[in-house]
Amino acid sequence: MRILFDQGTPAPLRRALPSHTVVTAFEQGWSNLANGTLLIAAEEVFDLFITTDQNLMSQQDMSSRSLAILVLPTTSWPKIQMHLPEIEAAVEDIQQGEYRVLRWNL
Repeated sequence: MRILFDQGTPAPLRRALPSHTVVTAFEQGWSNLANGTLLIAAEEVFDLFITTDQNLMSQQDMSSRSLAILVLPTTSWPKIQMHLPEIEAAVEDIQQGEYRVLRWNL
């Protein structure tokens, strides 16, 4: 699976997803794109977008997206590390066009 990390998604998370191709928005040269433009560009190249933007659903129309979107509840790498199995399972299970928000007690 081809995965794009949004700006706030900690890059070390890519080590937990070794069977996937992971690129950050910065590496892709897309760090200055607004969310709508970023999602349109990502749909052309990637299968999954991982973000920490809790407001993405209210800011963008997700009804016609083919890109799967996984929202993490924090940008904190130490907190994310405690939930790597859950994130890995979500990545393996997420379907095309699905918008999934992970929640855990921070």
